[in-house]
Amino acid sequence: MVSYNLPGTELFGTLHMSISDATGDNAILEYIDGKLIIHHDPSYLVMTNSPIYEEQLAINNYWKDIQGTKMLPGTNRAADRFVRGSFYINAVPKTDDIKVAVPIVFSVIRNLSVPYGISTENQPNISSTRWRTVSDQKNLIYYYEDILNPNVVWLNFKNLDFSKPDPKKELKVKKLVLEGSNYNYSGESSDGLIESEPFEFAKPE
Repeated sequence: MVSYNLPGTELFGTLHMSISDATGDNAILEYIDGKLIIHHDPSYLVMTNSPIYEEQLAINNYWKDIQGTKMLPGTNRAADRFVRGSFYINAVPKTDDIKVAVPIVFSVIRNLSVPYGISTENQPNISSTRWRTVSDQKNLIYYYEDILNPNVVWLNFKNLDFSKPDPKKELKVKKLVLEGSNYNYSGESSDGLIESEPFEFAKPE
């Protein structure tokens, strides 16, 4: 993985990365002192950007004894948001009904979000939530919510053509333009995909 400065800032972007699949298996990846650490277990359902994941789990174990129905930490610190997320994602109803499951997950994520315009001096890891996403890996639907737009947008991958292109033809890349707050997409928006230049990834220097 290669990182770079956050857009429009001189702050170097760091992150935890979460990987999951349709079976419910999960892995959390992080670099500590340059070494890749992987936490792999289906029970790892929540992740925030700090502290290191081992400490997130330890903090959460402390709060489990207090019981979330009595009290939960309410600040915008990543550690507090991790505790709230862990409690809520295990407390909400479990259902296969997509019309209920997706809004439930969004409701948990919104509870963990930092309001727009909030920042903490000398703590760049505490900043405004810019967007929220939900990935339905069983039904192959990807949901996106921009905090500057009241609509939830999604792509049903079953509506997209992923067939192998003709080797004699140039590969076409498509994207949904979501820059700024003036787009008017709402709901399933695969018809709005337009041909575009491929995304250029950061390269090691």
